[in-house]
Amino acid sequence: MSACRPARSGLFTTAATALVLCSQPALAQEQGEGFFTMLGRIILGSGTAKVAIDTPQAVTALEQEDLDQLQPSNISDLLKTVPGVQAAGASARALGMAFNIRGIGNTEQNASEERIKVVVDGAPKFFERYRMGSFFGDLDLYKRVEILRGPASSTLYGSGAIGGVVAFTTKEASDFLGEGDGASLRVKLGYDSNGESDKEGVIYATRKGNVEFLAALNRSSGGIMQDGSGTDILGTEHSSWSGLVKGKLTFGNDNDQSLTLALSRTDSDLDDTQVAQTGGSAASFFGTADVHAIDDTVTLTYNNAFPDSPFLNLTVQLSYTDTATRLRNFSLGAMCAPGTFQILCDNDAAYTTTTLKVENVADLSTGAWENYLTFGVQLSEQERTATSTLGDLSFHPQGTDRKLGLYVQGEFTLNEKLTIIPGLRVDFGDRTPSAASVAAGATATEDTAISPKLAVLYKLTDNWGLFGSVARTERMPTLDELYSFDGDEPPSLNLDKEEADSIELGFTFQKGDVLSPGDSLQFKATAFHNDLSNLIARDSTAGTPYYRNIRDAEIWGAELEAAYDAERWFGSLAWSHVKSKDLSTGLTLADTPAENVALTLGAKFPDQNLTLGWRAAYFDKITTSSATTSGEAYDTHDLFVAWKPDQGALAGIEVNFAIENVFDKTYRNNLALDNATGRNAKLTISKGFTW
Repeated sequence: MSACRPARSGLFTTAATALVLCSQPALAQEQGEGFFTMLGRIILGSGTAKVAIDTPQAVTALEQEDLDQLQPSNISDLLKTVPGVQAAGASARALGMAFNIRGIGNTEQNASEERIKVVVDGAPKFFERYRMGSFFGDLDLYKRVEILRGPASSTLYGSGAIGGVVAFTTKEASDFLGEGDGASLRVKLGYDSNGESDKEGVIYATRKGNVEFLAALNRSSGGIMQDGSGTDILGTEHSSWSGLVKGKLTFGNDNDQSLTLALSRTDSDLDDTQVAQTGGSAASFFGTADVHAIDDTVTLTYNNAFPDSPFLNLTVQLSYTDTATRLRNFSLGAMCAPGTFQILCDNDAAYTTTTLKVENVADLSTGAWENYLTFGVQLSEQERTATSTLGDLSFHPQGTDRKLGLYVQGEFTLNEKLTIIPGLRVDFGDRTPSAASVAAGATATEDTAISPKLAVLYKLTDNWGLFGSVARTERMPTLDELYSFDGDEPPSLNLDKEEADSIELGFTFQKGDVLSPGDSLQFKATAFHNDLSNLIARDSTAGTPYYRNIRDAEIWGAELEAAYDAERWFGSLAWSHVKSKDLSTGLTLADTPAENVALTLGAKFPDQNLTLGWRAAYFDKITTSSATTSGEAYDTHDLFVAWKPDQGALAGIEVNFAIENVFDKTYRNNLALDNATGRNAKLTISKGFTW
């Protein structure tokens, strides 16, 4: 294994070389027919379905097989192999993490998750609370996660998505039912050695005629986790359960219509845990409390394909999401007082969002052109509540945010070689403050955000392709940014919209029979540059508004995603290098991730239905404008095994085993506020029954 280990310097060059050299044994192997790598997966969230490598945007899709192999307990585990994306905030507390895409996103940065759109089954999710994470859904509920990087996603998901989109899809009955199956029962057990956590899950799926139904229930609990030095990572004890109910009715003359209802809940109940779930030095400063978090998502989706009309393919979705936290029994509750220390009073905070989305896809294809036009309207109302035993929390202002979004996107393809995707979205916003904010001087605010884009992909040959995009995004200030106040810091009523002008350029390569018959090599490289204006940031200067605009900043960098697959060998590479600068100070922005590489190499034993693999991650040293998000270089190594016997008494059992941080290193990612967990052995065993 040492021959395949890259050095910390020159991460991209050495890791790319290792991917090719370490796959050389495939030359001696007999290859099967066909191949399937991550870049060959279908992407659903960028418009009409496209293969990832043929999408003129940096995109990644994680499927059920990836989730099974990663056995993720939190979003940091989930994103290990995705370039340009990682978790920020806590290192191991599931309630203390937020997404970071290309240097956008942080748990301590209000509205981070407005810059990164998060959706579950199409339903927009949003949560912000002081020193808490932003996404609390149980990853065992999902079968697929799509990550769309960059602002080109603003057209379909909402103005202001400077970072991109993270789209989750819940499991459904058809995932567990084969042709002719009437019902299925699946049981799963899991265990993590670090913290001695255990997981149990059961899924029941059934289908009768045109109706299918799924019910899932999961439970998880564990003790305190430790870093590589054996030091406790405070607040990592956890107890939670989650459930999913999902039904689908297919009807119509040609079964061309469907109605899908999905309800999911994740309930996390943590006693005597850290108030500052994001971790860091504040973890001890704020003491402990009992934290109860509930995350609900409900979607009702109607689709009519109108097979007799190419101009109609209608989808109507009504969704409701509610993410809420309840904090009680503070260890430092005696300090509860008006002002900043009101955070130590018993308090409740929640975001509820109701959304109606109507979208139609028209097929305008003619001659050599394959043309689709997507247009839609999205109405949403978001209510924010935040109260304590002393009343409203001034630094978590309550209010209502209503939006109307209108969008159109074209997808025009000529002879499967040239693809042109123009798009335009206009959002109209209306923010209304609570009575307490009005008393402090806040007023209702109306605004408009416009986001145009143009993306192009051209296939030079069967192997090579070029793509690029230009996009402009505008993000309206959130309730928190407009109406927060504290003492002599009044609400920030005169904030300008955030704006970003972005350019992406890249190329793709795909080829079969590279080293042996039936194998494949694919890679996709992307360079990007964002000019940012009026970034909204906290201003703690006494006598000034609570928030201010940073006039100019830049974020630029590059990514590479590559995969090699053969009958008995496989490898993948994810490299990301993000640079940034606050043009007023010349300093690197605080949320910038370190240059990093994730390299995976493995072997497959088809006769035994066995897969073995090694995954290494390398992060370089980085210095940002904040000592908190500066970090030293480090590397980690994981081993994993997947076994799926298909004969005998064990047929139908799936076993996934992994050892993370094999060498038990002590390290901290620069965007995390605590040391990462030390060595951790993970085991998941599942068994399905059908009848």
